[in-house]
Order: sequence, then C-alpha cells, then structure tokens
Amino acid sequence: MYDRDWAPEGLPAFAREVEALGVDDLWVVEDLGWNGGVSAAAVALASTERLRVGIGITPAPLRSPALLAMELATLARMFPGRLTAGIGHGVAEWMAAAGVAPRSPLALLEETIRSVRALLRGERVELVGREVRLDGIQLVHPPLEPPPIVAGVVRPRSLELSGRVADGTLIAEGHGPRDLERARELTARGGAGVDHDLIVLAFCSVGEDREQVARTLQPTVEGHAGWLGRPPEQVFTVSGRVEDAVERVDELAAAGAGTVVLRVVGDEPLKQLGGVWGALASSRRRMG
Repeated sequence: MYDRDWAPEGLPAFAREVEALGVDDLWVVEDLGWNGGVSAAAVALASTERLRVGIGITPAPLRSPALLAMELATLARMFPGRLTAGIGHGVAEWMAAAGVAPRSPLALLEETIRSVRALLRGERVELVGREVRLDGIQLVHPPLEPPPIVAGVVRPRSLELSGRVADGTLIAEGHGPRDLERARELTARGGAGVDHDLIVLAFCSVGEDREQVARTLQPTVEGHAGWLGRPPEQVFTVSGRVEDAVERVDELAAAGAGTVVLRVVGDEPLKQLGGVWGALASSRRRMG
C-alpha cells in the first residue's frame, strides 16, 4: 500500500520501485482530506507497466455511481486488466462532515456497486432505488474488460452484502485468520462463490529486534484497536523478524486470503517490503 500519510508526489517513484521488486499489486487509499483514490490509481498505473493497482476504497456517499463508473472505465480501457476498484461505506463521521451521510448506508452501497458494475458492462441503467437514481445512464466507452469491483466492509450485514453484489471483499487492517474465516462464511451466506476474492490489508513492520518492532507499531495498533473495538493485542499484524512476517502472511493465506496488502509502518518502507517479499519468494521456491 502507498500509505495515505506519504506525500502524493512520491507515488510514481514508489510504484516503479515496487514493480521492480516483483510484487503483484500496489494499493492506493482514498480517505477524506488525504488523497483522491482514482487520481492516485491513474498516477500509479501510468508510472508502471505490469502492476495491478487497487483503490481501497472509494466511499459510496462521496461518489456518484455514474461518475465513478466513467472514471473507472477510462482507467480500465487505458490499462486493461490492471485495475481493481474498492467501494465502501466510508467512515460515518467523515461522511457526515462532508454532508453526504446516507439514510441507509447498506442500500447506498448495494445500489452503488450494482450500478457501477452494470455500467462497466456497458448496460443501460434505469434505477429508482432508496439512495441511487439513474435515469437511462449508459457509458459510451465501457471497458472491454470490466475491472473487478470489491466491497471494503467490516460488519456482518455488509459482508453478506459483499457476497451478494461484489466480485470480492476488501478486509481492513487488523483482522486475522479467524476474522477471515468468519468473513468467508458471511460472504458465502450472501451468495459468494469460490471465486470471490478476499483481499486483506495488514499493518507490517519488520526488523531484527522484535521489541523495537513492537514499539514502532504500538501507536498505530492502539489507534486502530479503538476503531475496531478490540484490545490492541487482538489487532493482527504482519510483523517481527522477516521470518515471523512470512508466517503471518501464510496464516492469512491459509484462512482464505487471496491477496495480502502490506501497509508498512516505520522507516525505510521499501527496504522492509523488499525483505518480506524476498523471504516469501524464497519460501515458495523451497516449497516447490
């Protein structure tokens, strides 16, 4: 992940260096007051040749489904097969501050995802929903290969919704293997099949001194624990020595994660990422 706190002008070089490491994905963030997710994705895509770029996430209340579909279609046509778009509820307090808090967050998210996916398929959309109204909207230039739309959600009803309407689910930082197993159950209850991807964000910090790593992560973990509503010791991280981080990634994969996105905390993030990636690649080679 290109962290929201890093200056936007650093994204092109970071994206190129990440691609040179050999990783598969680079994820960008859209949080209110930080960076625009679609514009950041465009920068990352244009700066690289192979990377898949994910947007995690565009808040549905801030985005007209028609405009969002237009933006995503433009990127998908210019960079086919390289875009994944996440859509979520957005942080309730931020949506209220922006004056866009919906009456029904669940209805808005479902109607937005359904509309955006239909528009990207080239369909003409007529919808008078609880939160979204589209009167015969159709894209002139839909993508030949519609990008996957994943729902960035946390709560049970939203996870069921994701299984019902999205191509995959983006799981927020701090969730561990047991959380993923529960998420898989809930998305399946919503109708998700085996091809429904679980993309998991994870705080990452590595170093030779495990205690120093824990100190580095402490402010981040404690702040995030409050948002998750769980004790800090229950916030899952990919951290410790490099070999510890590899074990944590393997645990997430065993629990159903198709993609693990590392949000690196601490100094020299590219060096940390390179160490984890190299160890993961070596581990895979040893396993044959």
